[in-house]
Amino acid sequence: MSESHPLVQLARKTIETYVREGRVIKQPEELTPEMQQQAGTFVSLHSPDGELRGCIGTIEPTQDNVALEVIQNAISAATRDPRFPPVRPEELDGLDVKVDVLMPPEPVESLDQLDPKRYGVIVESATDWRRGLLLPDLEGVDTVEYQVDIARRKAFIGPHEPVKLYRFEVKRYT
Repeated sequence: MSESHPLVQLARKTIETYVREGRVIKQPEELTPEMQQQAGTFVSLHSPDGELRGCIGTIEPTQDNVALEVIQNAISAATRDPRFPPVRPEELDGLDVKVDVLMPPEPVESLDQLDPKRYGVIVESATDWRRGLLLPDLEGVDTVEYQVDIARRKAFIGPHEPVKLYRFEVKRYT
């Protein structure tokens, strides 16, 4: 197996330390260029059989840099995703960890400006604060309509409610 990217190594070390010792690691002393910027990030965890095991992230940056953003989101993906119980120590070795760094979202006027393989989508209610996001290039998400439908459901936005749409690209690290 090839060496994983430094952002993935940081996410994995964060999760292992938090799950085993209950403590939050500090950011690396030397930050790679990717770690120095500010951006939203998502940390996705998959079990050895490829099933989603946790995925939490931030649409916009909430920390001073990507390293701190990844540390925060790695802990949340492992312990605070409401769809799953917290990761247990015996699961750590089998976890597949991915980190997505989000590019700034841009508004789109119509569905034909979306592509579920290239762009993630943000669906925002036109009337209130509800907002749902779906990352790009996810297995089984092959149409724009399905991608938008999933993002609507995540935000509890009905199929006929008016929405604003945004697209974004990611840099995915494995």
